[in-house]
Amino acid sequence: MIDLQVQDKTHDEARQGEALILDTPIKADARKLYIESYGCAMNFADSEIVASILSETGFETTGDYHQADVIFINTCSIRENAETRVRNRLSQFGAEKRRNPKLIVGVLGCMAERLKSKFLEEERLVDVVVGPDAYRDLPNLIEQVESGHKAVNVLLSREETYADISPVRLNSNGITAFISITRGCNNMCSFCVVPFTRGRERSRDAHSIIQEAKALFDAGYREVTLLGQNVDSYTWTSEDGTESVNFAQLLEQTALVSAELRVRFSTSHPKDITDEVLRTIAKYDNICNYIHLPVQSGNTRVLELMNRTYSREWYINRIDAIRQIIPGCAISTDIIAGFCTETEEEHQETLSMMDYVQYDFAYNFTYSERPGTLAARKLEDDIPEEVKKRRLAEILAKQQEHSLMRLQEWVGKTVRVLIEGTSKKSDKDYCGRGDSGAMAIFPAIEGVKPGQYANVYIERCTSATLIGKIVGNA
Repeated sequence: MIDLQVQDKTHDEARQGEALILDTPIKADARKLYIESYGCAMNFADSEIVASILSETGFETTGDYHQADVIFINTCSIRENAETRVRNRLSQFGAEKRRNPKLIVGVLGCMAERLKSKFLEEERLVDVVVGPDAYRDLPNLIEQVESGHKAVNVLLSREETYADISPVRLNSNGITAFISITRGCNNMCSFCVVPFTRGRERSRDAHSIIQEAKALFDAGYREVTLLGQNVDSYTWTSEDGTESVNFAQLLEQTALVSAELRVRFSTSHPKDITDEVLRTIAKYDNICNYIHLPVQSGNTRVLELMNRTYSREWYINRIDAIRQIIPGCAISTDIIAGFCTETEEEHQETLSMMDYVQYDFAYNFTYSERPGTLAARKLEDDIPEEVKKRRLAEILAKQQEHSLMRLQEWVGKTVRVLIEGTSKKSDKDYCGRGDSGAMAIFPAIEGVKPGQYANVYIERCTSATLIGKIVGNA
């Protein structure tokens, strides 16, 4: 039975609150770690780093927090509903802690620095609070809690990249993996807390990134996604100054690991994506023809208020360059509806931008003021909620039209798909993604298995899923 379920295109929504579990226990008497993640792909990658650090001190992961000795929530401060979810979960974990007083409960990640006093002192919900740059200190902080003290380390670093830590691949399908290439962000978008919670941008040693890609390929992985808040600004120089690597060069080096290793990346910033990067994508067949290029708004005045440092015209120039250099490249975006002072005419400019680009898919949100951001300090959140919701509904409706149109372009064509596993609805169907990132569902056949590439003939589609059949190995 073919799975016709329409995918939810909300950013990482399917993974929110996911408990990460190692496939193989370390030892029977190991202490148990339960770690739950919210937010962006960077947070899920960070949870793998945390698991790696704590596995060295004898922890194994569990999917049942009732069995845990330590519970961590890896948090996000980008969206208000993420904070609401985290608080609700902390209340549930508090009930477990009353049953088991030795249980340690901690908050990791972006929410840690901003809400540390509330969590530790006012609400007394947690024992330990740890920011994104302090994960190496976790074994010491756990010891502090075990000796009867609350523990906190939310110091930001200008150097920490965790380049020497090989992440434990949690809940992995053994086929696709994330590789973090930068940490932090130097862009000061007025709506965003990342520069305050993750610190200044720094790039990982290029050699460590390529070594990680090679190790993943040798272990059977066939797709890596290079991760950063702004991958295009990646730049690494060796300590002796003899080597310098920019993002286009890093992309090329990763692609050269193997022609059978598919390479993706996220996220690009419109002010930084260069023609050199685009030409590198066009040069290598295993670098996916897919770019996530957040626009946020289609109006120049609103973009200035957002401190995005580009105009409507600049963004269109980058779209035109992508279309010229990489014909057929899939493009996705982020859009915020109802930013401070946005007029109806400016909202219409966002809709017209969507018509110009015709995005393959988009992550769309209403504006939610985040404490500590430039917008919260300097701008009034003056758009009524009902107006925000109506504008978002118009954006969502238009995007559904464009998503369906883009997928319909694949009907009647054969797509090279990396098989990632079985469909959620039926183990008789496989699922996997083509070069553009669109999910395809197709009946499993003998002799073809996950981790292999297959040529899939696309017979039809929904607004979010390609549906077809295998017509041969790729």
